[in-house]
Parts: sequence; C-alpha cells; structure tokens
Amino acid sequence: MNKTRLKDNFIEMVKIYSPSKKEGNYAKYLVTLLTEMGAEIYLDNGNVKYDGDSPTIFAKFAGTVPGDGITFSAHMDVIEPNENLKVIEEGLIIKTDGTTTLGADDKGGVAAVIEAIRTIKEENIAHRDIFAIFTPAEEIGMLGAKNIDWDKVPSHMQPAKNMIVLDNSGTAGTVAHSAPSRYFVKATFSGKKAHAGIEPEKGINAILMAAEALSNMNIGRIDELTTSNFSSIKSDFPTNVVPDACEFTGEIRSHSEEKIMEIIKEYEKAIKSATEKFGGSYKLEYVCEFPVLKPLDDLKFAKEFAKIYEEMGIESKLIVIGGGSDSNIFAQKGFNSIILAVGMNNVHTVEEYMALEDLYKTTEALVKYIEKNI
Repeated sequence: MNKTRLKDNFIEMVKIYSPSKKEGNYAKYLVTLLTEMGAEIYLDNGNVKYDGDSPTIFAKFAGTVPGDGITFSAHMDVIEPNENLKVIEEGLIIKTDGTTTLGADDKGGVAAVIEAIRTIKEENIAHRDIFAIFTPAEEIGMLGAKNIDWDKVPSHMQPAKNMIVLDNSGTAGTVAHSAPSRYFVKATFSGKKAHAGIEPEKGINAILMAAEALSNMNIGRIDELTTSNFSSIKSDFPTNVVPDACEFTGEIRSHSEEKIMEIIKEYEKAIKSATEKFGGSYKLEYVCEFPVLKPLDDLKFAKEFAKIYEEMGIESKLIVIGGGSDSNIFAQKGFNSIILAVGMNNVHTVEEYMALEDLYKTTEALVKYIEKNI
C-alpha cells in the first residue's frame, strides 16, 4: 500500500465539488480512474428519477481465482457547505479552514477502496471477483441506492453478496453490523377558523390539538434500540385568527420494524384523543425511509473482518449503530453488509477532519482481507 498516493488521491478527490444530485464531475473522474485500473464498468441511470446528474457506478475487477467475491461500497456525495474548500494538512490530520465541510464522508471511503484495489493489482495478489459500487445522493435519503434498476444490471456485473461499506466515522477497528430502520411520520390537524378577538370560542385551534397530542406521546429514547424525534411543527396564521391547520413531522428509528408499528399505533391514539377533545380531525401518514440492517450469517462475516484488524495489532469492536446508510438499502436485495470506519470525524460539520492513520489502517485491512480470503 502506498500511503503517499492514498493521501494525495484523497486530497485530489475532496477538491472535486460533489454535493447531492450534482456528483456528475466526480463520477466522470472515478469512471476514468477505474477504467485505467482495468475495471469493467456498468452505469445505472436511476438518477433520472430524482433529477440527479450522476449514475451509480458499478465496477468489476475479474478474479484470478474462482469463488464468491467481495463488494466494496461508498457514496460520492458530500454535505454542504463544501464548494471551494481549502485543504489544510496538520501532520496526520487533514481538515479545512473551517468554512466548509471536508467531504471525508465519504471520499475517505472511496479513497480506501481505490488504493486497496490498486495495491492488490500491483502486488499481483490472487483474488476472487472484486466489485465496487459508488452511489450518488446517499446523504439525502440514499436515493442512488434506492433507485438502482437491478433487473437491468448484467448478470456478470451483479455484485457479490458479502459487502463492505466504507462509510463510518471513528477509528480503524470499528466494525458495524446492524443499523435501524427509519420511518418518517407526519400528523396533520384540521380545526376551524374564527376571529381570535371577537369570537374565539367558535374556532377549533389546530395548534392546541397538535400540542395536546405531542404532550402525550413518548418521544426520545424509547428503549435501547428505539428512538423517536419530532423536529418540525408548522402553522402560520395572523394572531387574530384561530388557526385551523397545523402539522408536525418527525421520525422513528428501531432495530425492530414491529416495534415501530407499535409506536405508531400509540402515537395515533394520542393524536386521535387530542382531536376528539377539541372537536377537530387529523390525518396520520408514515413511510419507511430505509429498512433494518442486520447480519445474515450470525456475525460470521463481521467477526472475520474483526480478526483481520486483530492480526494487525488493532483493537477491534463489533458495534450496533443508530444511523442509516446505503447498506440498509442493499440489505433489501440480500446483501450481507458490514460498515467500516475510515477515520472521518465530526462529519456533517465544518469541523470535519480525516485522521490519516485510521484511513491507512482500514485500507491495509481491506488488502489483507482480500489476500486471506481466496
């Protein structure tokens, strides 16, 4: 593994502006690079469904030995503000000047995949098929992964089911194997307008109904693996009008979709009770934004990779995480994913930075995993 090349490639990539739905230039860069490395490329154009300018990139490096291969995955989009970033190097830390994000999430993951494959090829390491999937629009609801038309992916380009997703913050050695499902929830309340100063008793205040409902809902940490949060409430009327419309929106996350449905039923009871108290009406909507991620092999794959870290002298830990990623979407298609940390820290903020030592360690672990599993 060439650490200098890995660092330089990472810096080169973060300088390519690629916010969600505008990853086109970065995708062209990656397609050119992967082609030069000898990959066969397939482009999925699911981006047209959400007006993005970048396809999902499928790359295949044919194996030199038979057997089930491995799939790497990382996403191409970054969190704003990210345009015209200024890279600052401080020893083994790479950051910005504090006015933009860095984009280590997830260009650190992409850089690790690129360098691992380069090393495997340059050192003529025997390997099974290696696939890489680079997705757009992950940060705005995994739109790239959600809109892949799997029926159109050529049979020989269908990726291996064991998947390593390089998209977790923290130190090398962290192996995430489970993540929750997330449901979006929206409650709309309908009341009755009236003049607030002359005859307020003739009105039905929708804001009061929403407040009454929220005050009787269990929100926050519900149990060890379940959370909920409501972050938006909307109603816009002059002070002299009793508001007849109000809505609030939020989310529920859990490692059990059955638990989510139980909570939704409890929420609906509180909402219905509030509207009956004031004489209004309501509409409750909810949709699954991504499903549960859980191991399909009783943690066999996760433990195999953790052992690679341990053999390198790196303390490893298997963890359950509370966030979602493309791995949740891929789980619906039968992929058995683990999510590795690549050294990104303070992600989604202008204090974001990359710890190069962790990037180097995880990249080396990818190479050792490929080398060992032939």
